Amino acid sequence: MRVHVVAVGRLRAGPERDLHADYATRFDRTGRALGLGPLTLHEVEDRKGGGMAAEAELLARAIPAGALVCTLDERGSAMSSPEFAAQLARWRDGGRQDLAFVIGGADGIDPALRARAEASVSFGRMVWPHLLVRVMLAEQLYRAATILAGSPYHRA
Repeated sequence: MRVHVVAVGRLRAGPERDLHADYATRFDRTGRALGLGPLTLHEVEDRKGGGMAAEAELLARAIPAGALVCTLDERGSAMSSPEFAAQLARWRDGGRQDLAFVIGGADGIDPALRARAEASVSFGRMVWPHLLVRVMLAEQLYRAATILAGSPYHRA
């Protein structure tokens, strides 16, 4: 199952981009044998300042056709890392070829796009900067792959 991160904004050179690239590479290596990956980042920018609705339109166009859509949203389901790994495996085993995690901009994800999602995951009730959420998601995807592979990376 190919995994896509569809996000508002661009990762510029710096620690966030380096961390995302590192975890994405780790996920790709570990996930390949598990039928997961590659991890692809799709970045969109609303240069005209149209707000959440304009961002939602750009995000929707970047989501691969037929992909299972999962938003990253504070209202989503909070899960442990093993629960997230199990969910990832269920989606993979359900025959979906593409999974798209959607990360909104500073104002969040437009309600119409949130309603289109088949799932929503929360990294807690706190609001996180959308650039950090990408890194956190990439790390959790790698962690999920290591859990599914039986690797000792996840020690909880």
